[in-house]
Amino acid sequence: MTALTMTATAGTGRRAGTGQLAGTWALLRLALRRDRIIMPLWVIVLGGSFSSVGTSISSLYDTAGSRAELAASMNGNSSLRAMYGPVFGDSVGALVSWRMIAFGAALAAVMSLVVVVRHTREEEETGRQEMLSSAMVGRRAPLTAALLAALIANAALALMIVAGMAGSGAGGAGAVALALSVAGVGALFACTAAIAAQFTESARLAKGLTAAVIGAAFVLKAAGDSATDDGSSVLTRLSPLGWATSVRPYAAERWWVLLVIAGAVAVQCAVAYALTGRRDVGMSFLATRPGPARGRISTALGLAVRLQRGALLGWTLSFAVVGVVFGGLTGGAADLVGENEKTKEIFERMGGQSGLTDAFLASMVSVLGTVAALYIVSSVLRLHGEETAGRAEPVLAAGVGRIGWAAGHLLIAFGGAALIMTVGGLGLAVGYGHELPAVLGASLVQLPAVWLLGGVTVLLYGALPKAAAAGWGLVGLCLALGWIGPALDLPEPVMDISPFTHLPKLPGAAGMEWGPVVLLTAVAVVLVAGGLAVRRRDMLSG
Repeated sequence: MTALTMTATAGTGRRAGTGQLAGTWALLRLALRRDRIIMPLWVIVLGGSFSSVGTSISSLYDTAGSRAELAASMNGNSSLRAMYGPVFGDSVGALVSWRMIAFGAALAAVMSLVVVVRHTREEEETGRQEMLSSAMVGRRAPLTAALLAALIANAALALMIVAGMAGSGAGGAGAVALALSVAGVGALFACTAAIAAQFTESARLAKGLTAAVIGAAFVLKAAGDSATDDGSSVLTRLSPLGWATSVRPYAAERWWVLLVIAGAVAVQCAVAYALTGRRDVGMSFLATRPGPARGRISTALGLAVRLQRGALLGWTLSFAVVGVVFGGLTGGAADLVGENEKTKEIFERMGGQSGLTDAFLASMVSVLGTVAALYIVSSVLRLHGEETAGRAEPVLAAGVGRIGWAAGHLLIAFGGAALIMTVGGLGLAVGYGHELPAVLGASLVQLPAVWLLGGVTVLLYGALPKAAAAGWGLVGLCLALGWIGPALDLPEPVMDISPFTHLPKLPGAAGMEWGPVVLLTAVAVVLVAGGLAVRRRDMLSG
């Protein structure tokens, strides 16, 4: 045990009761200062999307009859219920809740897990928490500050949703119920992330575990909602995302469901506090398995494969499942839309001016592409994590060049993106049961945009390593534009911010356009080459 740790342990031993929270407010101010850009962006973009969707629905379905017809058609299709859940009312507010509550709650959960893991496990992984603990900082102060930061973010999101819904003409108690549902699920997964941070020594793995729980919650909700049209399935009730929809904003609100969410938050918070008091700083309850003693890792690429193979396997399996599910929905695309011309126009803006089924397939491969961008950014940022944690220096000291070390991880990042898009395309074709070459080709056409976003992250890491995490924000913007932009019919210059907008809308487009594909690929290559200038700067330290 280092002298620094001994000092921290001795100082913690002298403190009791509220002493274990000493320094909480200082750490909270530090956390809010560090997140002063990314947190407001999350809140503004996510909160603003609710009012934007409300305005769009008011425009698309401007009569009570058209909204009632939409609600009936949505509830009558099990595939669409699996994606969005059942509709509990035909008012503008109820339709906004149907369209956005699960999506918004899931993104609030992602925002919360990023905030909590960043200010808990990531601080311990880099060694900064050990230094802070040597001062007058209580044992549970870092966890408390992280949870309070997440709570502030979710509270701000709730206020943003209420204000936005009121501005779109759908305020009242329904807006409050909608906001509390989304923010409550965000707070719930903040506590889930806090628990995950106690079990692993890696911030990356803590994020992965929490993200897996969010994904499982979505799958449970989808399975339950596809089986019933009133949200009464046991599977829906087992999912926190299902709890959010069960509040039923704008449809005789069930306020007692919010008490269930609050109770789950309290229980998980208590578990996180109990666990954090039973381990040393920097340690975890699940010990990291040592690497192989035999000489199986002799190259930088072999090390990168060893470090990232678990994540790549998880992404590959997820894309296979999601591809099959999306493919199964494609056959009923015409039934999902019915005869509503305005809804058809939305799918055509997402998937191009082609047959409705082809447009639906094109929109689905675009969704797979934007999600694959999350993988490539995460994989590229593994370089930053290895560097700040001090694990890169021993490797480089052993005669491995910086370019070779970085290239190993980048090959996994960019090659892995190609692998998961291939698997996703195959799954989509299998689920649909037709057009394997066309669907697989459409999936692979998304790669230049995915690689470009990865290239931007590489450039940021090489030139401005402290700003490398901005790659997440760019992917989030592209995801929001792809998900909400077509429904809002955003101006072309705004949609052009996303590289996915410039790709040919396959399958079903008039013809393959190689120009944008070649150009985006070339730009990605240039960005990666620029980012490899990492060799010209000093290595970061924790």
